[in-house]
Amino acid sequence: MSALGDVGDERGIGVVLADDHVVVRRALRMLLESEGCEVLAEAGTVEDAVRYMRGHKPDVLILDLNMPGGDTIAAIPQLIDASPRTGIVILTMEGKLPFARRALSEGVRAYVLKDAVETELVEAVRRAAAGEVYMQPRLQRRLISEPEERRPGNLTEREVLVLRQLALGYTNNEIAEQLEISVRTVESHRASINAKLGIGSRSELVRFAFDEHLIGS
Repeated sequence: MSALGDVGDERGIGVVLADDHVVVRRALRMLLESEGCEVLAEAGTVEDAVRYMRGHKPDVLILDLNMPGGDTIAAIPQLIDASPRTGIVILTMEGKLPFARRALSEGVRAYVLKDAVETELVEAVRRAAAGEVYMQPRLQRRLISEPEERRPGNLTEREVLVLRQLALGYTNNEIAEQLEISVRTVESHRASINAKLGIGSRSELVRFAFDEHLIGS
């Protein structure tokens, strides 16, 4: 394996670390700097990560999925907009396939579990800096062997849940309580469902749910 400094300019690969645990960032910094990488900044929140992306334009952003400041995956487009040439490497404890699929669909270049930092992270960073995609082999095998469950109308998993509840006659307030989310979030999901399916009335939603076997007849 080539050293990290072999890719990119003379300073090696410039990296921003985004993880809310200082101890984790310190360990990652030691690992990466030992491989010739330059850690440009350390972010403890999504907001800091966006700011450092704009300011430093790093070659790679190493991003934890459980960052303070909301849905980290939802922030990926904002991070990419802040520095389009930066390759994002997800480093997380979250090994569930829906998270990996969603992150990859949002444009990250690599996905690595934290239990494989010492064996996989260096390669993932090198590949991401070169504009390539890297998936931890263990996860890649699972992605291949466990096909994604088809979701109708290109709806997200949460949108399918909301649609099912709507079709069963629950109000926005009741759905919010059952799913432990805000009413405003339910309204946002409902607007997205209507836009994706091109339908608006509850009767049309019910018919769609029946046709797609989301609820029983």
